[in-house]
Formats: sequence, C-alpha cells, structure tokens
Amino acid sequence: MNAPFDQLFTWLKDHKITEVECVVSDLTGIARGKIAPTNKFLHERGMRLPESVLLQTVTGDFVDDDVYYDLLDPADIDMVCKPVADAVYVIPWAIEPTAIVIHDTFDKFGNPIELSPRNVLKKVLQLYTDKGWKPIVAPEMEFYLTQRCEDPDLPLKAPLGRSGRAESGRQSFSIDAANEFDPLFEDVYDWCELQGLDLDTLIHEDGPAQMEINFRHGDALDLADQITVFKRTMREAALKHNVAATFMAKPIGDEPGSAMHIHQSVVDIATGKPVFANEDGQMSELFLHYIGGLQKYIPKVLPMFAPNVNSFRRFLPDTSAPVNVEWGEENRTVGLRVPTSSPEAMRVENRLPGADANPYLAIAASLLCGYIGMVEGIEPSAGVQGRAYERRNLRLPITIEEALTQMEECETVAQYLGDKFVRGYVAVKRAEHENFKRVISSWEREFLMLSV
Repeated sequence: MNAPFDQLFTWLKDHKITEVECVVSDLTGIARGKIAPTNKFLHERGMRLPESVLLQTVTGDFVDDDVYYDLLDPADIDMVCKPVADAVYVIPWAIEPTAIVIHDTFDKFGNPIELSPRNVLKKVLQLYTDKGWKPIVAPEMEFYLTQRCEDPDLPLKAPLGRSGRAESGRQSFSIDAANEFDPLFEDVYDWCELQGLDLDTLIHEDGPAQMEINFRHGDALDLADQITVFKRTMREAALKHNVAATFMAKPIGDEPGSAMHIHQSVVDIATGKPVFANEDGQMSELFLHYIGGLQKYIPKVLPMFAPNVNSFRRFLPDTSAPVNVEWGEENRTVGLRVPTSSPEAMRVENRLPGADANPYLAIAASLLCGYIGMVEGIEPSAGVQGRAYERRNLRLPITIEEALTQMEECETVAQYLGDKFVRGYVAVKRAEHENFKRVISSWEREFLMLSV
C-alpha cells in the first residue's frame, strides 16, 4: 500500500467502519457512486463508474446524443475512481459504522477526467501554485428550513419551532428565532464535529426559518469537500427532526433567496504573507486586479454560480442579492464586497453564487476570474459608494439561456477550464432547462387559463 492509502486504511480500521460510501460529485453536486463493505473497498482500492454520470441532469436525463457521443467514448466506458485519503468523513446518522470517501476520477491512462467538478477546481488551484500563490476561502451557506412537503405543486411553508408556532415577519439575526430549532442544530454541530467540518457561526437570516452557517477560512479544495458533506448532513438532521432543509436559491416567493457567499484572499506560498495588502495596509495592485478579473469574467461563468432557472429568481433588487458585479467597501448591495478588516485579512466577498451551486465549480469559477485578473492586470471600475442596485453598467445576464450562451462563447473560459468541460456543462444545463420549459406553472393556470 502507498502512504495515502495506508492512512485511509488506518482511519477506517480505527473508526471500526464496516461500510463505505464511495462518491464523486456530478455537475449538479449530487453524490454519485457505490456503497461497499469496508473489506471489499480496501481490496479494490476504489471503484469504476460510467463517465456518463457526469453528463446526467438533475432530473436524471442525459444530454442529447450528438453531444453525448461527441464528448464520451461511444462504448460508454468506465472512469477510474480513486479514494482521496484526506476526504473521508463518518456518517453519524447511519445505523452501522459508515464513512463517506470522496474519490478523484481518471481515465484508463491516468489522466484526470475533464468533466469532474473536483478536477476542475484542482486545475484552477494548480494555476495558483504555478505562480507561487495559495488562495484562501471562507464560504457562507444559507438555507431554509421548511415543513416537509409531499406535493411539489404547493408552496413551501415555514416549519413549527419549539414554541409550536411558525415564524411570521422578518427575524434577521434573531437569537430567539434561531433557538426555536435548537435540538436540530445541536445535532448538526455534534455531527459536523464528528466529521471534522470547520463550522463557525450560526446566524438567522432574513427569511422565515432561513439560516446561515459560516465555515472557517481555509484550503479551497478541502472546504469544497466539506460543503458537499455538510449539505447532506444538514438535510439528514432536518429529516430526523421532521422538517426539511433546502438549498434552493429561491425556494419561497417574496422572501430572500439563499446564497453561498465566498470570501477569498491569496497568500504568497514562499513567505506566507497576504498579497492583497501593501505594507502600509492599503489594497495592493494585485487585489485590485483580482477584483477587475471578477468583474470582467463573472458574467462569462455565471452558470457556475447560478446553475438553475430558479437561481435567476434570486437576482432581484432590494432582496439582499446582487444584480451586478460592482464592488465596494462594506457594501452589501454590490456583487463584490470588500469587508473592513486588518491587512492580514484583506479579502473580497463574492456574493453572487447561490446556495444551489456546486461548491467545487462555484469556488473554481470565482478563483479563476480573480486569477485571470491578476495575470492580465485587469483594472476594476471605481468602487461604489451607497446603493448599487440601479447601476446598469456591469449588469449580469438575466436568464439562464443568456448566461449559457455567454459561457459557451467565451474562449478564455474554455482555454482555462477545457473545451470538453464547457461543452458538457452547457449541454447539461440546457437539457435541464428544456425539461423545465415543458412544465406549466400555477401562475400560468391562474392568470391565463380563463383570461386570454
């Protein structure tokens, strides 16, 4: 056995794990894989999966045949999935001692699979390493707790708390409102501690039973793994307490959407010093170029932040969500906020990604935009003072169709992320949108059925 697998072998034995969930993330963020007895897992040292699972939509469909057979081997061959020794987590809610092991994916020649979201993030991180830089990120995950709902045609409702009542009105940062779900969050924190997830604070957000959990800043790949595990953990804890947790970007009409804000900074690997601040504590030229890259290229990678038609319902003025890529200091109305901080913590908060985004792809896209800004020396616009919702110079694509077209036509994105990934991702999202367009909404029945 090699050293990383020795480490994994020891961990599984020490934790008396009897079953292993071997998983990879698809483009949506759904965990795909196999469940194996520990002895079989250790004997096989991984698994094989059809590469086609990476072209499967959220509805379980696949992309059109012309794209499918152009991007994949027509024999529908397997990819080789190898366990990542430091991406293993216990499953506290399982009856038997069980662990999740995240896998990396390769072709039969040992080359990373281009369609794999984890490989996309690793590719972007290698760009930083080659320049002697290391990005640091701190994600914030927003989500709603709701009553369990068996009929998807019905609107979601706020759940009952310990008081036996559902929330009414806005309860931003309310301690009492958060405490309504204390038993649930006690399980969440206990389970996450057992899993080694770096959770920080719990906040009640604007919407009814809308919460936010912040992660401590750290390594981008590790935190993308953690978010993937956390989302499942949160859903399981909610089910245990007879409610549901949803990471939809806009699950409830007339209420704020849910975001995955990503704080990001960069340090010099050789010195360990931040590159976003000068010696005098002011913003460095590299930092301003990083912001310039975000402003120029976020509209080209927006589908990686807003992957679903529902995602675009979140981008509305005056709903705690940005509508452009303006930037400003201590300004929550812009897409790119620079919080007040010490020079060592100088950073930018990308407020555009939705909670529904695949964490590997959202972090990869944000870091890539900033990287291009630094290497190309892209100058940002002037920082915004005051309200930014009405500013139209740096507006975003307003529909998923427009956003996918911009991503598809951007040669720079294809250059860095690979033509195969861009074509595959756009095809999956277009297939999902075609599926969506076949559904007649309640709004159409209510206002058009007897009126037009």
